[in-house]
Amino acid sequence: MGKTFENLIGGAWRGADDASENRSPSDVTDLIGTYARGRAQDVADAASAAAAAAPVWAAASPQVRADLLDRVAAEITRREGEIAQMLAREEGKVLPEALGETRRAAHVFRFFAGEALRLTGDALASVRPDVDVEVTREALGVVGLITPWNFPIAIPAWKIAPALAYGNCVIFKPAELTPGSAHILAEIIHGSGCPAGVFNLVMGRGSVVGEAMTADPRIAGISFTGSVPVGRQLAAGCAANMKKLQMEMGGKNPMVVMNDADLATAVSACLNGAFFQTGQRCTASSRLIVQSGIHDAFVAELSRQMQALKVGHALTEGMQIGPVASQNQLDGNLSYVALAAEEGCEVLGGGRLDRGTDGYFQSPALFLGARNMMRSAREEIFGPCASVIKVDDFDEAVYLANDTQFGLSSGICTTSLRHAREFKRHSSAGMVMVNLPTAGVDYHVPFGGRKASSFGSREQGSYAAEFYTSVKTAYTFAG
Repeated sequence: MGKTFENLIGGAWRGADDASENRSPSDVTDLIGTYARGRAQDVADAASAAAAAAPVWAAASPQVRADLLDRVAAEITRREGEIAQMLAREEGKVLPEALGETRRAAHVFRFFAGEALRLTGDALASVRPDVDVEVTREALGVVGLITPWNFPIAIPAWKIAPALAYGNCVIFKPAELTPGSAHILAEIIHGSGCPAGVFNLVMGRGSVVGEAMTADPRIAGISFTGSVPVGRQLAAGCAANMKKLQMEMGGKNPMVVMNDADLATAVSACLNGAFFQTGQRCTASSRLIVQSGIHDAFVAELSRQMQALKVGHALTEGMQIGPVASQNQLDGNLSYVALAAEEGCEVLGGGRLDRGTDGYFQSPALFLGARNMMRSAREEIFGPCASVIKVDDFDEAVYLANDTQFGLSSGICTTSLRHAREFKRHSSAGMVMVNLPTAGVDYHVPFGGRKASSFGSREQGSYAAEFYTSVKTAYTFAG
């Protein structure tokens, strides 16, 4: 089987008794490598190393932390072609999308290099005479970071970079489906001079590594991105062990298209939001809520452009959509396509495709004539499938947009300032887009949602400090 890629614990690479194969969803005969599966003892050893390193790293000059993150960013940029190839090969994003994600990771590390030098506090006057009050932020300590397979370099970056910038030590568990990108990132962080124990990589099953993280008392907080069911289990474990928790989970994001929308803008936003990156984004536009006056023209043009999208091997030039990430994911997608038909939708596309390799290819799908109470319109599919729901007016559109257990991202296509203003005000989502896809966000502003989509403080931008630091209030009597 060749080389097995190892875990990084306490500054040393360590093998394991078990390993998992990493295969390309574009062609499962393409064996990328085998990757060590960590055990609970590996998590314990990583926690020991991180706890030992934490006091020194937290007390280090912010310039030391900033310089480390700058070096990491520079190395990601230098190796961006290699990383993008790995990302496309193991996750299935087409190469331009993989390159864009890799560059975003470098931007994130550069941003937090600056944030390491910008951590602020407050000096306040006390209500008592001769007393000074200082409010400062300190590192949380050792943090566990659990990331998903759909953004295997960007999401690890936006968790690891702030954790290190604010003086925390890290135990990083990537998704078992996409360990290759994570391993390269670990190599870069280690090779950039990160002190032993400050950053640790423990790959493996979530049921083993994640549970061990939850139980270990030396890990002060966990940041998780993944599914709602796993998030609920994690939340229960963290509550029982009194750990700080930050979670980003699912979405069933609405995109409202009003009669007054520019048709080309609306179709472009919905095509991108629903189908690019194979629809495997928690921010994807999976419910297209379209006003009756523009409905038929919108459906006709969106259907035409959707059916013209080029689906194929992620590394083949000119492809716009790669494969679904795994057999399980493909099976789930196809079951929802069948369900939508059973529920009474007219289904366009959605079938499995043969592209000459043993890969998980699926044509994008529209579920026409959908109603918001259908399971296919309420449950997250996490694939290239979108329900089209016809509405009569703006108020009905807003009501249906909010009628979901999720609240991550929402959007509206309109040329009306009033509609845009009212939608931004009344949407019950954490992020709202006007004439833009629901997917696609900047790295220097907060990311997160409401309801079942998110729990805890926001990720990214300066708001990341809310999770990765603890507030201390100090009083001094000067009398």
